[in-house]
Amino acid sequence: MLTIRRSAERGHANHGWLDSFHTFSFANYYDPSHMGFGALRVINDDRIAAGRGFGTHGHRDMEIITYVLDGAIAHKDSMGSGSTIQPGNVQRMSAGRGVMHSEFNPRADQETHLLQIWIEPDVTGIAPEYEEKTFSDEQKRGRLQALVSGDGIDGSMKIHQNVRLYAGLFDGDESATLDLAPGRRAWVHVARGSVVANGIELAAGDAVAITDETRVALSGGKDAEVLVFDLA
Repeated sequence: MLTIRRSAERGHANHGWLDSFHTFSFANYYDPSHMGFGALRVINDDRIAAGRGFGTHGHRDMEIITYVLDGAIAHKDSMGSGSTIQPGNVQRMSAGRGVMHSEFNPRADQETHLLQIWIEPDVTGIAPEYEEKTFSDEQKRGRLQALVSGDGIDGSMKIHQNVRLYAGLFDGDESATLDLAPGRRAWVHVARGSVVANGIELAAGDAVAITDETRVALSGGKDAEVLVFDLA
C-alpha cells in the first residue's frame, strides 16, 4: 500500500528567522492522523536565516539526526561537542537521559536549509552520545547509502533503534531498489528535485509511506536527493 504525503499538506510555521515545514505533528502543528510513522517521529524541513538559530535547549530520550542540504549549522552541547555541519556531513545525537545544545547558522550572508529528524529510541535513560560522519556525493550517487542504523550496516552510524536511514542522489537513468523484509515498511522523503518511487511521482517535500510491499524502487530522478527510512 502506498500513502502519499504531499509537501503542501505538511504543517507550516514561519517565524521570520525560521521557516519550517513539519511532516508530522510538531510544536503548534497537531494532526492526529500524522503523529509519526513507526519509530519515525519528526521530519522538519527547516530554513534558518543568516546569523540566526536555536538558543540552548534540552532533549531527552530521542535519536536526533541533522541532514544539511545547503549552508551550515553550528552545534554546541553539554557533552562538550562542538562542530559546524555542512552538506555531506550527517550528525546524530542520542539525547538519552538529557542533553542541552544550541544550533545556529554561522553564515552572515547565506540561509541554511536542513532536515531535522527525530527517531524514538528502543532504550531510555542512557548516557547521551554525539557523532558525525561525512558521506560523499559519490557514495550516494545512483544508490542508497546507509547513514544511520541499529546495526551499523555499510559504514553507517549506529543509533538506538531498529531503523535504517538511507540517502541517495538520482538523475536521469540512475535507479535503485531496497528490499523490505517481511513486517518492514518504508518512508520515502524527497529532500529536493523529483523522483518516481514505486510508480508515484514525487517532488521536493513530498513523501510516500510504503507498507505491505516487498521493496522500494526509485527511478526517473531529476536532480533528486532522497531519504529512505526502513522501519519495523
